[in-house]
Amino acid sequence: MGNVERVDKTLAINDMVYYVRKDPVLRERWVNDLEVLTREFGCTREEYEALKGEPDPKQLMDMGVHQYLVPHILRLTYGTTNMTNSHPALTTYQKVFPRESKEVLGNTKWEINNG
Repeated sequence: MGNVERVDKTLAINDMVYYVRKDPVLRERWVNDLEVLTREFGCTREEYEALKGEPDPKQLMDMGVHQYLVPHILRLTYGTTNMTNSHPALTTYQKVFPRESKEVLGNTKWEINNG
C-alpha cells in the first residue's frame, strides 16, 4: 500500500494538502472552491480532477501524492465527524485495498460491498 519511494516532491497537491489541513480558511475553500484553490497552488488539471468528487487513494499515490497526505485528503473531502468503520474516508481505502484493509481490521468476517 505504501509509496514513500514514489512520492513526487514537485507535485503541487503535496504542498497544498500540507497547508490546507492546518488552515481553517483554506479548508473552507477546499469545500467551496476547490478548483480555484488548486489553481492557486499550481496544481495541474489532472491533479484537480483526482481531488474532486470521490478521491481514489491508489490513483493519488500512483500520481506521487505522499501516502501520509492521502488520509488528510479524504478527511478534507468527507469531513471528520462520525468517524466509524462505515465512514467514507475509511470505506474508500477498503474499496481500493480490500486485502490490506481486511488484514488491518483483523476481522475475518469483514467483507466489502463492491456493489
